[in-house]
Amino acid sequence: MKKLLLFFTLLTNLTFAQQDSLFLAKIEHIQSKVLNEERILNIYIPEGYHPDSAKTYPVIYVLDGSANEDFIHLTGIVQFLVMSQQITPSIVVGIANVDRKRDFTYPTTIEKDKQDYPTTGHSEEFIRFLETECIPFVQTYYKTNDQRTIIGQSLGGLLASEILLKKTALFNKYLIVSPSFWWNNQSLLSQFKEKSNRYKELGTKVFITVGKEHPIMMKDAKSFAKYLSYQIDESKLSFMEFKKEDHATILHTAAFEGLKWLGKEK
Repeated sequence: MKKLLLFFTLLTNLTFAQQDSLFLAKIEHIQSKVLNEERILNIYIPEGYHPDSAKTYPVIYVLDGSANEDFIHLTGIVQFLVMSQQITPSIVVGIANVDRKRDFTYPTTIEKDKQDYPTTGHSEEFIRFLETECIPFVQTYYKTNDQRTIIGQSLGGLLASEILLKKTALFNKYLIVSPSFWWNNQSLLSQFKEKSNRYKELGTKVFITVGKEHPIMMKDAKSFAKYLSYQIDESKLSFMEFKKEDHATILHTAAFEGLKWLGKEK
């Protein structure tokens, strides 16, 4: 009921704000040299935003950010949380997918996965696209500050975790939902066992969540949170299980609770 009320409230506000059309986002096209293809960014601008104002905004980057994937749902949650003064007004950037299996996975040694998913293994290039093209584009053409959040679920959660490990400073806040650590026999997860001080030094905040998943996915998420608990200040790490949600239904609840928690000043 709460979820229905949330989205009816959002729809009502947007409809009455612009009676002749329903405007949600600006669509930007980037010709990526790194990926050698055009990429689409769906960009939501918060109410009151003006390009000539000195005010700047945090940016929330959404993996699986196509219009027919998670962008509209998560933008609605952000808009509601802003309206209810639970988070600060933010720009939302949905990164539309071309081939998520290719972009969100690192190379695997598992022959069956290579055969079943022949395009996989190019997350390094996608992370470079984020670092050298996507984020700089948004910073150049929009009124942003240095606060950046990334949201990723499943393979997107795997990618967000890889960025946390290898390019920590790309984002200040990580919202990682049901990460697919099973990829390549959990080789990425094992790397988080190694102690690191960079998370504390950078003030990184991480929100991890999982639903009533396959037992291995639940176990991996718990292990991930445990490893990080030795490396991140307690106030900057949160792990939540949503036992009434499964892999298909967890995203809305995870984003609602995660964005509220990440938005708290600590």
